Amino acid sequence: MPRTVVVTDGDQRAALAVVRSLGAAGYRCVVTSSSRAPIAGGSRFVARTAKVPNALEHPHEFADAVVALAAREKAAVILPIGEESLLAILPARARLLPAVVPFPDIDTFRALTNKQRLLEEASRLGIAVPTQEIVRDIDAIGSLNFAGLKYPIVIKPARSVGESAGRRAKLSVTYAGDASELRRKLRALSAAAFPLLLQQRVVGPGAGIFLLLWDGKLRAQFAHQRLNEKPPSGGVSVYCESVALDEGLRDRSRQLLDRFGWSGVAMVEYKRDAATGEPYLMEVNGRFWGSLQLAIDSGV
Repeated sequence: MPRTVVVTDGDQRAALAVVRSLGAAGYRCVVTSSSRAPIAGGSRFVARTAKVPNALEHPHEFADAVVALAAREKAAVILPIGEESLLAILPARARLLPAVVPFPDIDTFRALTNKQRLLEEASRLGIAVPTQEIVRDIDAIGSLNFAGLKYPIVIKPARSVGESAGRRAKLSVTYAGDASELRRKLRALSAAAFPLLLQQRVVGPGAGIFLLLWDGKLRAQFAHQRLNEKPPSGGVSVYCESVALDEGLRDRSRQLLDRFGWSGVAMVEYKRDAATGEPYLMEVNGRFWGSLQLAIDSGV
């Protein structure tokens, strides 16, 4: 009898790629989503689709629903896809036993996805990081030296999923072309967006190093280069190509993940400065990524 895997966030491209790969390998897939017709649910490899609460808006209810589903389906593995789902599932992993969640504990996940701490650790390892100013909270905006900053500037929340007063919110990166625009955009942010990183903008192609670490060993690796992003100034990849792995960049990425005691998949994202060729670390996503299908189609 095939083993059952519960795959969350069926409305994401990564979930569809995961389902296709697992189904082709003989696993029985159950997809969850808070929407009625998730894209991954249309795969021929999906045994059933379960509607669950929204992981961002109702994390505890979402976790309860996945725990109940895993028990009913006698699931062997739970694969949270989105960051909001990982934040909800990882604290509940003991309740999911005997099902396995192939990611580290919640403290390790939170540490790696804290961009401020990540860049500090990377700098200690000699990995190039953008010059940045840290705005710890809303009150700190008033003490910023706006005239002393270099524009255009990147406005990057330290976390992709922030939390304030018990409510979580998805946060995105934006840009400011001058001091006036920066003031306006900072004042429009919610408390969940802080701490905030004001970063040097690195212009150049995006490069991804993708690693799977488990039991202290490198199990799989892949690399791609972004050809187009949305928005074009920098964002998610919409068009990319597989490239030969830069072993030096791979080794530095592995050292960084080891620094956090990481186990599981991770995307280490860089931008290569167009003028110097220097790769600057942007962030690490400790989850499956949107362009996962490219890695699978490339034989990984």
